[in-house]
Amino acid sequence: MSWSSNEVHLASRPTGYPDAGTWSAVTVEVPEPGEGQFVVKVDHISLDPAMRGWLNDVRSYIPPVQIGEAMRAMCTGSVVASRHPDFAVGDAVAGTFGVVEYALSDGTGVTTIDLGVAAAPTWLGALGMTGMTAYFGLHDVGRIKAGETVLVSAAAGAVGSVVAQLAKAEGCRVIGIAGGPDKVAWLKEIGLDEAIDYKSENVLRRLREIAPKGIDVYFDNVGGDILDAALANLRRGARVVICGAVAGYNDETLAPGPKRYMSLLVFRATMTGFVVFDYEDRFPEAVAAISEMIADGRLVARETVIDGGVAAFPDALLGLYAGVNTGKLVLKV
Repeated sequence: MSWSSNEVHLASRPTGYPDAGTWSAVTVEVPEPGEGQFVVKVDHISLDPAMRGWLNDVRSYIPPVQIGEAMRAMCTGSVVASRHPDFAVGDAVAGTFGVVEYALSDGTGVTTIDLGVAAAPTWLGALGMTGMTAYFGLHDVGRIKAGETVLVSAAAGAVGSVVAQLAKAEGCRVIGIAGGPDKVAWLKEIGLDEAIDYKSENVLRRLREIAPKGIDVYFDNVGGDILDAALANLRRGARVVICGAVAGYNDETLAPGPKRYMSLLVFRATMTGFVVFDYEDRFPEAVAAISEMIADGRLVARETVIDGGVAAFPDALLGLYAGVNTGKLVLKV
């Protein structure tokens, strides 16, 4: 037996935003698993800002997606056939299967997930790579302490919303930056102390009003002018955590570097980048902590789920960069 898998493959490397020419729709026959293999029927696909970087043929923390390959994506699914001792038919799993309907796997990088703890989309969000990024970026890189003031950009997004709630749970004062009144209102609902609408407010001016003594930790997901505003408002010994720079991912030319980087000297601050894969051996620690917080109501895991299957992926990815999501953006297959 084999399975027909509709897939989205990379057809050409984009300049600027991906367009119709970036992708090709392909149908692939997935064979019966061999010894030590299993077949997964994908049910949800994660949409992540980092996907744009994976399309560039440049040296990075992970090799680029190759022309003719299925687009890389983290997914959840169920095992439909198995000759692997650790994965049985019916198991719910998560792994980097790609923008596909069916995947053949040898188990590398695949974990079983408990749908009794949370629904599949949450295993791509707060309990997936998103949550891992928030947890280790905030605790290990940001080194937060109770009573500190924490600023989070893209705070209504996938990583940012988890970061903000983790910081609140640690006893920090948390300021979130988001785009639009609905997102700002949601940030207040989940307990943030202050929320700034970068679309209608001057971020630099507002920060000076609501954090006159400065910021202890800035968790940066966007880069650009908002990073500069944060750098201008640091406190002595501040830590700037570089998680991403979504504001510039689709730019056709390199954006100028931070204008206010000398604040790092003035305030004896640090600015540190990190990659979540470096903490892979500690993922169970983060999953346990975040699961407990979801169960007792200290953390709200929110997902925006789009229907449409793999064919909807190109438009869904553009929607991610347009900010259509609150919380994690997930594509249902």
